[in-house]
Amino acid sequence: MSPTHERWTPRFHLAPRQGWLNDPNGLCQFHGTYHVFYQAAPAWPASGKKGWGHFASRDLVRWEDLGEPLVPSIPEDADGVYSGSALVVAGGAPDGGDLLRLYYTGNVKYEGDHIHNGRDANQIMVTSEDGISLSEKKVLLRPKDYPSDLTRHVRDPKVWEQGGRYYMVLGARRSDDVGDVLLYESSDAVEWAYRGRIESRHPFGYMWECPNVIQVDGHDYIVVCPQGLPSEPTRWQNLYQAGYFPLPRGILATTQVDETSFVELDWGFDFYAPQVFKDEKGRCILIGWMGMPDADYTSAPDGLAWCHCLTVPREVTVGEDGLLRQWPVTEIDGLRGFAEPVSPSAGAILPHHCADIELLGIEGNLEMGLDGQLELSFSASEGLLRMAFADEKAASGRTERVLPLTALHELRVLVDGSAVEVYVNHGEEVLSTRWFPTADTLLVTLHASCESARSWEMGGEPPRA
Repeated sequence: MSPTHERWTPRFHLAPRQGWLNDPNGLCQFHGTYHVFYQAAPAWPASGKKGWGHFASRDLVRWEDLGEPLVPSIPEDADGVYSGSALVVAGGAPDGGDLLRLYYTGNVKYEGDHIHNGRDANQIMVTSEDGISLSEKKVLLRPKDYPSDLTRHVRDPKVWEQGGRYYMVLGARRSDDVGDVLLYESSDAVEWAYRGRIESRHPFGYMWECPNVIQVDGHDYIVVCPQGLPSEPTRWQNLYQAGYFPLPRGILATTQVDETSFVELDWGFDFYAPQVFKDEKGRCILIGWMGMPDADYTSAPDGLAWCHCLTVPREVTVGEDGLLRQWPVTEIDGLRGFAEPVSPSAGAILPHHCADIELLGIEGNLEMGLDGQLELSFSASEGLLRMAFADEKAASGRTERVLPLTALHELRVLVDGSAVEVYVNHGEEVLSTRWFPTADTLLVTLHASCESARSWEMGGEPPRA
């Protein structure tokens, strides 16, 4: 690995040792261990069928790479093990212990356009009693089990338990090219019956991918990734979006949402396919893919043996306005070294591109730069926070993202190799992006009025075997 490529290797963001990574899958805590599965294509940049990679951790910061436990192996997933979720069933194992169920979409392609014909999407399950060894695959739903008005795009099962019953949502694209979510119900999490669907009042994109259900503090939300929304100057700026609809009546009583209530989860260049789970402490934790499907930017510079990473685990809470907040789990704070001041008029030089930068009590305008390549700026008069690349090489095809913001009080910026996450006003908003620094040290420039500005060098080793 070249020195430059080594600089881009994250220390505390999950990234593959080799190949391509995208959607996080099967997130859970099982027998005290956190499990993060993900879409994996180890042969990248050569072509290859996707399976699931697997990371495991006891503390959300030190991870073990357990390889690729799920790969295409039966006719119903012959062309790819696609995204899905995890369900921990208390007492579900034959010996009375807990059982882990993993659900995913098996992809099969034939001749055709692979949208309206030429594809099968099968929902498949495997189980595990230890989180490592997996059972034989069991096909649960086939195309005949879906409503007749759909295209061949039905995928990404999210399964949860509620009130002694089990429920599954699937992302779908209708034959009239409108996206919605299918809802299934089960008594045993194996045999499923179609219950209905959740759709928008008016068409809102042609496909809703990666549905997830967030239930926190008595509030319900449905997370979806709409494809086909028209990009606008201050919203829907990525090729595809990731966000949520609040569900005041609850997930099971909702059949229609108002598309104007859609809230974007992240305003950066690189965020998609988020998945949530509850850990044994009762926290609602979200992890997203720091990437974007089908985007025309250069997602990794030439010669890099791996591509993409995941966000840090974020705890999701509800604000007084009923909207979601995201904040790095407290375990991330344990990676901090000694605090160093950042001059509000000059900045600081940090020895590595691995830092946690915190600004508190911000007043008025702000300008902040990383290596003179990635810039954050806030205009109080315009009410806009901008993330922009000033250096084309570091940008790797990215340009600018704009966040409407009434006021800026706090910023927390996580820098980790080729990953940057910006938390605004203690997680009211987030901007995530990949970048590819060229300097050996991290130069932070800052021009702002703030009560406190400091940074920590972040420790830890790359999360790899």
